[in-house]
Amino acid sequence: MKVTRAQVELNRERILDSAAQLFRERGFDGIGLNDLMQAAGLTRGGFYGHFESKEDLAAQASRRALAANREHWGQLGDRAGLERWIKGYLSAAHGEHLGEGCAFAALAGDAARATPAVQQAFAEGVEELLAVLAPQLPEAEPAERRQHALALLSSLVGALLLSRAVGEPGLARELRQATREQALAALG
Repeated sequence: MKVTRAQVELNRERILDSAAQLFRERGFDGIGLNDLMQAAGLTRGGFYGHFESKEDLAAQASRRALAANREHWGQLGDRAGLERWIKGYLSAAHGEHLGEGCAFAALAGDAARATPAVQQAFAEGVEELLAVLAPQLPEAEPAERRQHALALLSSLVGALLLSRAVGEPGLARELRQATREQALAALG
């Protein structure tokens, strides 16, 4: 039975969605093609009909996960929305759910050692988030807003990453709380 063009596209989307989640949960090297395809409900044999390599999938799945970041961050709206978002980003729940959470915090270490295509996806993801975040910040000049947005993004991602890494709930909570307080204070 021949697979329709529409079904091929649906299969590709399922693979990308599954990979975006599984890579965030386990890292790029923490899961093989068999498991990735099985999670999408497909067989490994169909993989190369959609992607050139696992590295190609990693770049495309990173773009998918980073687009979800951007979409979530794009709902900030106003100052109160930004404050709610900062609190939610640095919540214990976000820290515990790698697969659905921020792709930057889940995959930055992997991306640093990945292909130029993955690194390009992360660079584009940072720029896209800065474009959403910077206008929400209080500084008057665009260059100041960009600097503040860069620092805020780096602080939040770093705090979430470290809180996941320490394995000690009390220290993890302190890392998130200290960064949350500093980020909110910096909003003025």
